[in-house]
Parts: sequence; C-alpha cells; structure tokens
Amino acid sequence: VQLQASGGGLVQAGGSLRLSCAASGRTERNLAMGWFRQAPGKEREFVGGVSWNGGTTYYPDSVKGRFTISRDNAKNTVFLQMNSLKPEDTAIYYCAAEPKSLGIPIVYGYWGQGTQVTVSS
Repeated sequence: VQLQASGGGLVQAGGSLRLSCAASGRTERNLAMGWFRQAPGKEREFVGGVSWNGGTTYYPDSVKGRFTISRDNAKNTVFLQMNSLKPEDTAIYYCAAEPKSLGIPIVYGYWGQGTQVTVSS
C-alpha cells in the first residue's frame, strides 16, 4: 500500500485546512487509516483514526472538536479537516494505514510521506 498525503500549507491561527491522503496498491483490504503529526523536537503524536468503513473515529483530547476525519472508499482517499487551528498544531502531518476489520489500530504498518502544516499566530 502506498500513501500520498497532500494539502498542507501556511494558515493563520483560527483558520482551517483539509489534508488528503490517497491510497494505492493493495487497497482492496479493509484498511483503517490514521493521521499523526510530529513537530520539531517532539515525539510523533496520533491525531485521529478512522475504521475501514468510516463507522468509527477516534480523536485525542488535543484535537477533539476541531479535527474531523472522513473517508471516501470509492476514491481510496481519507481526509483530515482541521478547524480552529492553533500555532501549536504546527507540525509535519503523516497519514498511515493498517489492515483491520474492526475498529482503529494502535500500530500502523503503512506510512505516507508527510505534509507540512504551519499555523501562524
């Protein structure tokens, strides 16, 4: 499975961005998807996940209510809608995938390249 993330950029605090992650290759499997971010000098942080059918999502408290994950399985694409962005959301954002029939994985085996999100104050 290959993953291609896009949609990053520079936005002012309070603004919005929508990231996309297109999957290719063996996408016929039930792929749960996740988004992670990593800021300079910080550990990678999980910012949300969605089950393969979109029926289950999970967000950590740091982004809950501001970030929303959705997916279009017909286009093998997952989205991360980010609203009310804060300077502390600045990071490289990565999408990841893992075959899983139910729920959201803890460990992901497939990773895309990152896309930079910068939020100015």
